[in-house]
Amino acid sequence: MSKSQLPKKSENSSEWYTAVIQLADLVDYGPAKGTMIMKPYGYAIWELVQQALNERIKAHGVGNAYFPLFIPMSFLEKEKDHIDGFAPELAVVTHGGGEKLEEPLVVRPTSETIMYNSYAKWIHSWRDLPLMMNQWNNVVRWEKRTTPFLRTSEFLWQEGHTAHATHEEAIAMQKWAMDDLYVEVYRDYFALDGFVGYKSQSERFAGAANTLTFEQMMPSGKALQSCTSHDLGQHFSEVFDISFQDQDGNDSKVWQTSWGFSTRSIGGLILAHGDDNGLRLPPKIAPIQVVVVPVKPEGEVYEYSQKIVDVLQRQGVRVELDARDDQSFGYKLNKWEVKGAPIILKIGGKEAEAQTVSYRRRDTLEDSSFAVNETATKVLELLETIQHDMLKESTTFRDEHTREAATYEEFKQCLEEHKGFIKVHWEDNAEIEAKIKEETKATSRCRLEETSEGVDFYTGKPTHTVWLFAQSY
Repeated sequence: MSKSQLPKKSENSSEWYTAVIQLADLVDYGPAKGTMIMKPYGYAIWELVQQALNERIKAHGVGNAYFPLFIPMSFLEKEKDHIDGFAPELAVVTHGGGEKLEEPLVVRPTSETIMYNSYAKWIHSWRDLPLMMNQWNNVVRWEKRTTPFLRTSEFLWQEGHTAHATHEEAIAMQKWAMDDLYVEVYRDYFALDGFVGYKSQSERFAGAANTLTFEQMMPSGKALQSCTSHDLGQHFSEVFDISFQDQDGNDSKVWQTSWGFSTRSIGGLILAHGDDNGLRLPPKIAPIQVVVVPVKPEGEVYEYSQKIVDVLQRQGVRVELDARDDQSFGYKLNKWEVKGAPIILKIGGKEAEAQTVSYRRRDTLEDSSFAVNETATKVLELLETIQHDMLKESTTFRDEHTREAATYEEFKQCLEEHKGFIKVHWEDNAEIEAKIKEETKATSRCRLEETSEGVDFYTGKPTHTVWLFAQSY
């Protein structure tokens, strides 16, 4: 592996991305168009994401379940907005066992319909509520243009689905999933910041009353929808007849939510934090937090290196000793730099003799050293500092790439000169949004919680709602 094989991210982020995901041994391309193979190093990142989310999901009383991959076409056709929204992306099975099926089966694009068919059978009384389930699975959406992690025909995710007695409970769940689950994990683990807000009429999830989104800005100046949480209202409960008898003996329909977080998050992680030298992984999401690289993996240097590894393992640090003898010291340093290991410890005869440890921080590429008897304390401090600094860097980048426009002319000028997020006053209008998208390739990313008196940047009419627009992936 050589950094010379890696295009400069600062010159061509698309070519850089394609190269780095393979050089860092994250993925390979699958044999079917638009699919990817997640290799162990890449999948290890997803496992850490799962652990972080799963802990919080279970603590909130949501249990994991699993529903079938194949969904009868008639289930999707029950909800018009849902089928219309997903129709262009559906993979449909028409034959099985050598025979034509009586009814086509859709390969799961999302699980609302198949889960809610069962919810209708399981929910009868207020005592059955809330019903809260999550599943970790794969979904298929037949994309025309694909990029590993960011947009693939098959991807991995978790999808939570809950049913409640009141709309207030459902809204609280929708907000918990976004604010206390997703955003917390993005900031605390991914060291990535962004904006939370509501999707427009034309951008919200098919069949949802409203959609919360977490929008992040990538170095290219384009926005990435990083995860979503939906208030489904009673749309699906009406369609699937999910009824219950309340405490007063009245019949009512449940209020529902769904929320999802996918492997797209890893694509955003790579793009946002990577640099010209390869990946930069925040410690909490790095499969290997510290790699120990001896100059020569033998004799006293090897033994000294192994003692350092033992100390870090006892502290719960994810550490690896790279003692391969078929790769040069320089090659291994380069390899782990490309793979984004947060801390690289460099051990030679000089360090063994002086009882010191030389290290490099991957985030800043700074070199320094410490006494070997300080290894546990110094490494734990460094990991915490790197995590903190990378989040601060992300927040600063977000703020520096958010500009305001009062008129459509200013809006277009911002796109031409800077890209990034553009904050405007706007009144949600699907027709106008379509015109803006056609003319500028920018779409509304979300409506912010903040409100202020102003005028719609497109129509000039008074409004108090504040939105973010940007071009997107």
